[in-house]
Amino acid sequence: LKKALGDSRGQPIVIKSDSLEFDHQRKRVTFSGNVEAKREDWTILCQSMVVFYKERGKESSEKESLKIEKIVAEGGVKITRVGGGLATAEEATYYWDEERVVLTGKPMVQQGDDFVEGTVVTLLLKENRSLVEGSADTRVRAVISPRSDKR
Repeated sequence: LKKALGDSRGQPIVIKSDSLEFDHQRKRVTFSGNVEAKREDWTILCQSMVVFYKERGKESSEKESLKIEKIVAEGGVKITRVGGGLATAEEATYYWDEERVVLTGKPMVQQGDDFVEGTVVTLLLKENRSLVEGSADTRVRAVISPRSDKR
């Protein structure tokens, strides 16, 4: 199944999955099985995804449409960005307007040979920065490879 949803900036997200459930009363769409969500700047692969939305009213120049509030992805979550970079976790919550992604469940962010892991990783996509938190059980770990001066 395939569903296109618009966002506040007009950039669509296309989601493919084995099945979907549209719950208009709870204002959410649940995608299940081999989920692939693509936008111009990123792709999310996972086993299930719930898109929480609200309805935008009809304004003079606009059709009635859905506005995404957040997306919760679960099960082998893998996020790739067009500019490079890979993030993996068991669960990812994407807060749409803020362009903030919170990764939990063995989260790891990789860029080339470098990577960082912790208990919770927050990606601030607009600012192109990450926050990594540890816990009593899991300390933050980063591997940074030396750069060669050779061109």
